[in-house]
Amino acid sequence: MKPEPSAAAPSLKGRALRYLAAREHSRAELERKLAPHLPPDGDGAAELARVLDELTAKGFISEARVAESLLHRRAARLGGARVLHELRAKGVSADVLADAAERLRVTELERARHVWQTRFGQPPHSAAEQARQTRFLAARGFSGDVIRRTLAAAGDGWAQDDTGL
Repeated sequence: MKPEPSAAAPSLKGRALRYLAAREHSRAELERKLAPHLPPDGDGAAELARVLDELTAKGFISEARVAESLLHRRAARLGGARVLHELRAKGVSADVLADAAERLRVTELERARHVWQTRFGQPPHSAAEQARQTRFLAARGFSGDVIRRTLAAAGDGWAQDDTGL
């Protein structure tokens, strides 16, 4: 006797909703994730576009929410350059990137100080240690000026200018 067929594979819309239930996704991310699941007939790309248009129209896909989610999850530990790189990789628009860049710029020095304090907690005692701390902050996407100001302030016991960037 032939085994009973299992439940049919989820539709493109079902897969997209499953991805969106886990976290916010941009349209470009969903296109990449759903492409391997397109039906073999030639109509797959059109069906995918229709599904994504429908989800966007209903408000399930939002670039602003993708950016807000990423900023909330990653900005406390990373510099602006790294967060903006992740947003670009997700395919968000230039307007959303510009807004996120401004929000990150305002808090960059404070975030760098917090990351430095959590990781090191004491000023560098040698040139090699200063280079190590500089590389650490640079790898996390903080700008050179912010790194310089963070390390200089650490050496001064945080008694430096708080003029912002």
